[in-house]
Amino acid sequence: MKAFYADEQKRHDPKAFLSSGAQKPNPEKPERVERLLAGAKAAGCTIERPRNHGLGPVAAVHTPEYLDFLEHIFARWQRIEGASAEVIPNIHPIARDGFYPASAVGQAGYHMADTACPISGETWQSALWSAWSAVEAADAVMAGAPAGYALCRPPGHHAFADVAGGFCFINNSAIAAQVLRKQAARVAILDVDLHHGNGTQGVFYARSDVLTVSLHADPLRFYPFFWGHADERGEGPGLGYNFNLPLVRKSGDAAFLEALDVAFQRIRAFAPEALVVALGLDAFEGDPFGGLSVTTPGFSRIGEAIAGLGLPAVIVQEGGYLCDELGDNLTAFLTGFGGGRRR
Repeated sequence: MKAFYADEQKRHDPKAFLSSGAQKPNPEKPERVERLLAGAKAAGCTIERPRNHGLGPVAAVHTPEYLDFLEHIFARWQRIEGASAEVIPNIHPIARDGFYPASAVGQAGYHMADTACPISGETWQSALWSAWSAVEAADAVMAGAPAGYALCRPPGHHAFADVAGGFCFINNSAIAAQVLRKQAARVAILDVDLHHGNGTQGVFYARSDVLTVSLHADPLRFYPFFWGHADERGEGPGLGYNFNLPLVRKSGDAAFLEALDVAFQRIRAFAPEALVVALGLDAFEGDPFGGLSVTTPGFSRIGEAIAGLGLPAVIVQEGGYLCDELGDNLTAFLTGFGGGRRR
């Protein structure tokens, strides 16, 4: 399997975020890339650099207002006397359907859902190259590859069409799905990250051409809190095209695989022509976020099970944070996926 990644993706290096009101070191560190690259190589992947695909694929998912904000907000922020070294919002609108502020501070609050996605001078380019890795993997699959892995960092599934959040700025999984739609009449996105892919859900919530399915820790007491509940089914033309499977924290391999079977039933009913796997490795039992207690062998079984759908697949890296087993977990998933393909 080919893996796609550009070194520019390492330049984004956020320093801190707030967790339960306390400032803590940001876990979405460039070192994640080294661990994931090692894991992909151990699984037999060849690493290729993506091309610069321009703004077209990104603008197919995100609003021009938001992309203009992402590109220019850091320079504008630096002109504020006494401003922080990174763009971090300190105010958010109660509703987002009214006035659009002119100030950098107001726009930061409007376009950033939380404090976990600080923007530095390197963020824009890193996020673009991350998105282009997803585009390149989707292009490879459209050209006939059975699967491709996009080592996307920063991740993307918490980014809405016009809002950053949860370490995410540009929604790589949504972009991959949109690229696949050039050839595939129907595309399914299966998100197996610890956290609900709220941004991905939001992008496609009113659409019937992309089915969004997410397995994740129950958001009743867990990020992202306001999205990911089982009663969220889509709206308008998209009603019935969104499917959430919240799981009890630390429920383990068996519960995850059982939920996957339910997810597969819904995916098969949609009859997609291609699949995007939003791969989070933070469901791991030793991940810093506590996870769903999935084991390293469990990731192999998850990969094998997903491959059993028999669909052309773009695997897009989402979460999975620094722990000794991070690379091993990716190797396990990709190896299992390859084994499932050979059945």
